Amino acid sequence: MMNKHIPLRMCTACNEMKNKHDLIRIVKTKNANDDYSIIIDKTLKAPGRGAYLCRSLECLKKVRKSKRIDRIFSRKVHDEIYQKIEEAIVSGE
Repeated sequence: MMNKHIPLRMCTACNEMKNKHDLIRIVKTKNANDDYSIIIDKTLKAPGRGAYLCRSLECLKKVRKSKRIDRIFSRKVHDEIYQKIEEAIVSGE
């Protein structure tokens, strides 16, 4: 029997390797007017620079405090994005 490959990604907060589908992907995408925006990628396939985060409020707190996502994307992540991530964690999406 063939073992199916499980894609692993690292959480930007706790640096643990986890199954890609158990993490939240945040992406910096380029808009039509050559401006960049940061979105939550629910499909895990959106084009652009991505970062992964555990589905825990503790990891979200750690990333927000250290501004690690700001450094990864080389731009400030607004509070609305953090609120959307928190809602996704709480609702289990």
